Amino acid sequence: MPPFPDESLELLELVASYQQKLLTAPPDALVRPEATESGLPPGDLALPEHGLGAAEAVTELSERLLETAIRSAGPRFFHFVIGGVTPAALAADMLTSTADQNTGMWVSSPIGAHTEVLALRWLRELFGLPAAWSGVLTSGATMANFVGLASARRWWGAKHGVDVDVEGLSGLPRVPVLASGHLHSSAVKSLGMLGIGRSSVRFHRREDGSVDLAGMRADLASLGGAPAIISASAGEVNAGAFDPISELADLAEEFGAWLHVDGAFGLFAAVSERTRHLVAGVERANSVGSDGHKWLNVPYDCGFAFVRHPELLGPIFTNTAAYLPGVELERPNYGNLGPESSRRARAFAVWATLAAYGRSGYRRMVERHLDLAQQLAERVRREPSLELLADVPLNIVCFRYHPDDVAENELDALNSAIAEAVITDGRVHFGSTTHRGMVAFRPAIVNWRTGPADIDLIVEVVLDLAERVRQVGP
Repeated sequence: MPPFPDESLELLELVASYQQKLLTAPPDALVRPEATESGLPPGDLALPEHGLGAAEAVTELSERLLETAIRSAGPRFFHFVIGGVTPAALAADMLTSTADQNTGMWVSSPIGAHTEVLALRWLRELFGLPAAWSGVLTSGATMANFVGLASARRWWGAKHGVDVDVEGLSGLPRVPVLASGHLHSSAVKSLGMLGIGRSSVRFHRREDGSVDLAGMRADLASLGGAPAIISASAGEVNAGAFDPISELADLAEEFGAWLHVDGAFGLFAAVSERTRHLVAGVERANSVGSDGHKWLNVPYDCGFAFVRHPELLGPIFTNTAAYLPGVELERPNYGNLGPESSRRARAFAVWATLAAYGRSGYRRMVERHLDLAQQLAERVRREPSLELLADVPLNIVCFRYHPDDVAENELDALNSAIAEAVITDGRVHFGSTTHRGMVAFRPAIVNWRTGPADIDLIVEVVLDLAERVRQVGP
């Protein structure tokens, strides 16, 4: 007799009931419930000697989730850049959770590996990337950047006659990485993990963070033909600004450099004619990374990396052992093409949502979010006590509270206090950032369920809480 009774069917009903309660919650349900912290179980809770049983344990968990979980997949969560989960993606994720457990290898999941082939092909078509490029699903944009920059590192080593994935970087010169001020921290983190070094970045930026092309050109020229890596940002996190990818591609081609594009959410600009110009030239890059749990609206965790030269990935990521399959291009083993050997079945949700809604469905969603971002920007412009701090090229609106009767040197503390109040208030959810030296708000609009009323609520909540904060002091 197995040590655990099979209670799967009973638990499926519990899970379905929980999901139904979430999806049918009233529109004014708090994003951050009042019990978010007070309802947490004690941190010193001891492991029980005799279990509660699966049904009771899952029931207790689901009740705690309903009472304490932040609704980060909901339409009024604007913090960071977190999408929701489309119905097709949710159903596919639940459908396959008890099926193919490891889609890294064809031998353990032919349908998983084949579905990833299709999903990556469709994503390349959605973003306008060349069909010949290789790709792999990752845990998110950090690992997508890691894959792209690992490919760049291997290419750079080969230019010096060294297989760096076998021999390492010892004895080689420092890898020059050139970037604007829009470089995301996940790319810097990846450089550290790759041994290139977080401090290896040579920034060429103007006061507003945009790229200094003349300075970058001079730096590349000074290398005397030695290889370098250029990292470009498609969608900076504070205001959605873009590096000029075509011009950086020109520099990369002129000086023989590798161009990596971090398009964590901004790559989706390619979906609409209204914003496609923002990523013009991305098809000329050498590697591109993006996120699925942002604008694609699939469950955490999901990202994707694309590399122009498919032959680079195998030597970097292949995990060899007598019992493991090798690299088979006809039957791809994605565990040999990315950092993870054990991989969640992300491809099913990606494929299902693209199959369900198609290119036109995602175009409509992106363009609706573009309109909502402009709606918020216009509301900010009309409010005398609010200040728009940047243009709104995509889906992030950067602004702050700035009434006439508050001194400039008091604004940062006041806006920080308002941001903290927004999070604890719970009606909407976003925090603060620092943009051009000023504390600001930067709500990001990526959830498929977000509508005009949710956007209007952002302004109403900020104005309401600003008055409350000013009454008690920041």
